[in-house]
Amino acid sequence: PAFTALPPLTVYVHFPWCERKCPYCDFNSHAVKDTAPIPEARYLDALARDLEASLPLAWGRRVHAVFLGGGTPSLLSAEGFDRLLATLRALLPLEADAEITLEANPGSVEARRFAAYRKSGANRLSLGIQSFDAAHLRAIGRIHDGEQARHAARVAADTFENFNFDLMYALPGQTPDDLARDLDTALSFDPPHLSLYHLSIEPNTVFAKHPPVLPDDDAAAAMQDGIAARLISHGWDHYEVSAWARAGRRSRHNLNYWMFGDYLGLGAGAHGKLSFPDHVLRTEKPRNPESYMAACEAGADIGSRREVAAGELPFEFMLNALRLNAGVATSLFSERTGLPLEAVLPRIVEAERRGLIERTPTTLRPSARGRAFLNDLQELFL
Repeated sequence: PAFTALPPLTVYVHFPWCERKCPYCDFNSHAVKDTAPIPEARYLDALARDLEASLPLAWGRRVHAVFLGGGTPSLLSAEGFDRLLATLRALLPLEADAEITLEANPGSVEARRFAAYRKSGANRLSLGIQSFDAAHLRAIGRIHDGEQARHAARVAADTFENFNFDLMYALPGQTPDDLARDLDTALSFDPPHLSLYHLSIEPNTVFAKHPPVLPDDDAAAAMQDGIAARLISHGWDHYEVSAWARAGRRSRHNLNYWMFGDYLGLGAGAHGKLSFPDHVLRTEKPRNPESYMAACEAGADIGSRREVAAGELPFEFMLNALRLNAGVATSLFSERTGLPLEAVLPRIVEAERRGLIERTPTTLRPSARGRAFLNDLQELFL
């Protein structure tokens, strides 16, 4: 590949601890033991060393978004979050209006910290509600209840101008009416952004070993159709498979993923993607928090780096870009992969033949059929 300009750059910071591991979760998260509090200061020291070691990969590049995910980043103390943001600002050229997102859970302790996070510089909160229904929350192993969910949603709305609610559907025992009530409750707080996820059973989770009874495919599809009908009729922008936004409130950090931008990954298990004039690099940090902190303290190579083969870039680009309902400019393929569009033209033509892609001289987007069979469309570019 050969790049004439490098993509936008964001930063992802991973916080690997949760109060308890949810039975559906396959993220790199580790339950906090009562006898072993989170080693916050040590982890923040490790993140600073990780960032210092990573700086040569991103010299001189401005950062337009930061995302602190997990795990449960809202277990971080207000002072710890303030220190983390100060470190990032000291070592990276953050844009003045950079989007700084913090993921949070609706626990009452975390909600009390929202104002302090906002004061430190977080300007977007992503709240893991999942449901406002106590029975459904119990069924998916969440530790908050419906009342805590509503309280945290109100505090988020009062504290942040820009915030997101994560909601799940096709939960055990959930009906379309139940989902409609969840959506009604969410919308009553006037969120600028919603992320709506179909509960899926992932390998190596508790639910994979002990699967719950979920609504069947027809019921799940009816729920999905109900979400779309409700939100589209109220003027929401369904810009990505699971993401809905009010005008001007698309998630900058996630949009950068889907448009195959670059991101610096910091923290235990964090992945990164960085472009250079003639290649693309993937980075990965040790998943285990103790191993990660020890590597940072030893000053050793922190994790692994791998150059992405040119032949892998088309699939990686399409895997992300085809999640965007409006698609992307055709020119973006060359800009972000460093390869000519001709490298994938036969596959695009085949996708068109199958009715999975719509193409104009300037845009490339999944058709309605392509959105319905997204996995089949993406596999064409493997």
